[in-house]
Amino acid sequence: MTIIGLIGSGHIGSQLARLAVARGYDVVLSNSRGPETLQALVEELGEHARAATPAEAAAAGDLVVVTTPLAAEKTLPVAELAGKIVIDTNNYYPQRDGTIPELEDDSTTVAERLQKVLPTSKVVKAFNHIGARELTSESLPAGSPDRRALIVAGDDAGARTRVAELIDEFGFDVVDVGELSEGWRAQRDTPAYVRRYDAAGLREALAAAKRYRDM
Repeated sequence: MTIIGLIGSGHIGSQLARLAVARGYDVVLSNSRGPETLQALVEELGEHARAATPAEAAAAGDLVVVTTPLAAEKTLPVAELAGKIVIDTNNYYPQRDGTIPELEDDSTTVAERLQKVLPTSKVVKAFNHIGARELTSESLPAGSPDRRALIVAGDDAGARTRVAELIDEFGFDVVDVGELSEGWRAQRDTPAYVRRYDAAGLREALAAAKRYRDM
């Protein structure tokens, strides 16, 4: 049984947990406020879910989702995440995260920054350009007409493939954009961000993306 650990169990994290449990995964949920604050969600999800600390969720997960504000990166359990596939759902929002010069000038991306924080993990960018509610409301079986597509990006090809399989299981087609450095194409304020596309439409939107410095 594959276990998915979640560091951050808010809007995106809770919806991913719902998708995971509905497909037979066990989930270990965590947040910055403590396991006791997640009991209502655990009760909703049932016997395949439990609440824990971030370090415990990281240690338990075969796949681990990081879905937190960027400031929380410095608190991530690096040792427990070593060698694991880490799914980064995050975006850069200056009004929340403060101004981060290297993201403002596009010298790096959110996921590449996370990869530096977690040098022995396999970071994969996914689930960052869809609204939380749409994760469950727009999930469709493989082969459905007009199925929504989501990106996957990562420097490790095997990890990227595994997350692409998960995205498909969760009800979405996949557009593989390659390495983490290409993940910016679906970041905040790009044509792909929180807009609904099938795979062909998403590829067009990704091709039309502009860097922040060029906007």
